[in-house]
Amino acid sequence: MNVRKAPIHQKLKELKELPLPTVAKKLKTNALLANTYLTVYGLFVDIQFRKLSKKAMKTTILTLAALLTASTMAAQRMMTVDQCVSDALQHNVKMKNAANDVEAARQAKKQAFTKYFPTVSAMGMGFMADDELIQMSMGGGMELGLLKNGISGSVSAQMPLFAGGRILNSNKLAEVGVQTSRLQRRMSQDEVVLTAETYFWQVAMLKEKLKTVEAVERQLDKFTKDADAAVAAGVTDRNDLLQVSLRKNETRSSRITLENALTTAKRLLAQYTGHSGDSIDVEADMSGGLPESPLTLYAEPSAALANTAEYALMEQNVKANKLQYKLSLGENLPQVAIGGGYMYNDFLDKSQRSWVGFATVSIPLSDWWGGSHDMKRKKMAVRNAENTLQDNSQLLVINMENKWNDMNDAYRQIGIAIESIGQAEENLRLHDDYYRAGTATMSDLLEAQTLYQNSRSAYVEAYAGYQIKKREYLNATGQ
Repeated sequence: MNVRKAPIHQKLKELKELPLPTVAKKLKTNALLANTYLTVYGLFVDIQFRKLSKKAMKTTILTLAALLTASTMAAQRMMTVDQCVSDALQHNVKMKNAANDVEAARQAKKQAFTKYFPTVSAMGMGFMADDELIQMSMGGGMELGLLKNGISGSVSAQMPLFAGGRILNSNKLAEVGVQTSRLQRRMSQDEVVLTAETYFWQVAMLKEKLKTVEAVERQLDKFTKDADAAVAAGVTDRNDLLQVSLRKNETRSSRITLENALTTAKRLLAQYTGHSGDSIDVEADMSGGLPESPLTLYAEPSAALANTAEYALMEQNVKANKLQYKLSLGENLPQVAIGGGYMYNDFLDKSQRSWVGFATVSIPLSDWWGGSHDMKRKKMAVRNAENTLQDNSQLLVINMENKWNDMNDAYRQIGIAIESIGQAEENLRLHDDYYRAGTATMSDLLEAQTLYQNSRSAYVEAYAGYQIKKREYLNATGQ
């Protein structure tokens, strides 16, 4: 038996005997990939230690490739920014709660509408006494007793004819509640979209930074070869190799930091969009070009104001306060209603049935004193709501202008970053040539590389920042 065969098979056997979650934890991955790794590991052992035919070898290798590809695709779904936004709107708890609030407001409106319906009530009573409740002397020693037991019942209905406008205004107020809940849901939607896009571009930015680190690592490998050749030729000393080694350590440290940050960002995005922590990845084109100009997104602030949920909410607040004032006024007006009913009793050992009709007028005399103060208070609330609408409208316009400036500044930063990348690449190329020619030091070359890395990082930060600023502007202008 091959002496290397037993330890590998033994390790595989030990892993297969463990529960899959435990294997996943040991391998620092999810259950799906852990299962795949066990399969792949077993096939690898077959390739390495068994005497397979060429045909069997080819089949096994194809199986390995298929498993690795399938597991990777299954484990992480590549998602665009639009897909992330769509999933967030569908699964995020903020949107679910907002939808519940809208439905609650609809039910409140239906409840208010029932005030138009007649008020129907029923009453029943029965009693039994140990002696008659009413006793009378008839003379001649004769006594008459009444009401020892009996039952009574009634059913009545009452329809309001005039209620001081309270029913009408209550229904209008309920409709305002529905509109308000819809606007709040829209604001929640804007917040969810912004947050989802922010998480998305954070992931995309960190992925691009990792690509830059990988490019730097390849450059450092090349620098190591060049330094080795220079040291061998006696052109420079081993200090150049030491400098490259130190830079490699710095780069590895940066990679670890970026990888941890990327893992956290992916988990935040997954949680926000309703996925598991390691099931999604992002697909974004940050290849180096300028995105579409923001000029096509411009909206005149004064015209866009009416399209914003914030402005519409303030308008609804004014309406609500006006309706509250009218309701307070209605509380101090007479109320008129008509009704009818059916009554039954057998108190006098004889059943009595009767139909009745009635009309009622209610005038709140004693409430006029306090009611007048309540109306004045409600009127002040209306004025406050109107003042808030006027003042905050101006602030919304200013916010639109600021978001427009922020978006354009972010767009210009991308252009500057692209220009810097070109300059940094050329600077790095020249210093590489100079170093090989012996006219530049390794310190100069590494400094040029740092400038290149920083320019790439500045570009992806500017690109991601612009995308977020664009979404903020679209939200601010109601687009």
